[in-house]
Amino acid sequence: MKKIQYHININASAEQVYNTMLGMDSIETYEQWTAEFNPTSTYEGSWEKEAKIHFVGTDENGKKGGMVSEIADNIPFQFVSIRHNGILDGENEIMEGPEVERWAGGLENYAFHENNGVTTVTVESDVAEDYLDYFNTTWPKALKKLKELSEE
Repeated sequence: MKKIQYHININASAEQVYNTMLGMDSIETYEQWTAEFNPTSTYEGSWEKEAKIHFVGTDENGKKGGMVSEIADNIPFQFVSIRHNGILDGENEIMEGPEVERWAGGLENYAFHENNGVTTVTVESDVAEDYLDYFNTTWPKALKKLKELSEE
């Protein structure tokens, strides 16, 4: 896996950005910025530390899929760490095998640093090499959308 990192400055408090990013006030804000990855993107579960969470969407045939993950850490308005443990295939959690091994144990971290009303969001993620181009194209678009939503 490769580690990738992205930054964006958002003219809003860390609390506002955190709540918007995670969909804390309304899951719709999470779904709006993550639509850049998949138009049907959502999550099922909790952002509480050590909680299981599924990041899901449907494919072109309407089949549910995504990641089986856990919240490794969550310090409100400062830091969130997600550990990806498996993949979701329909309602089945697949926790081993060649497809899972490419992602298993990978972390996706979000850091929020506020200074004078501007919050810098840093995303750092472990990524399978064949997804690098996809994420290098998609993460900047998703963060731009997060900025728009947080500044509204």
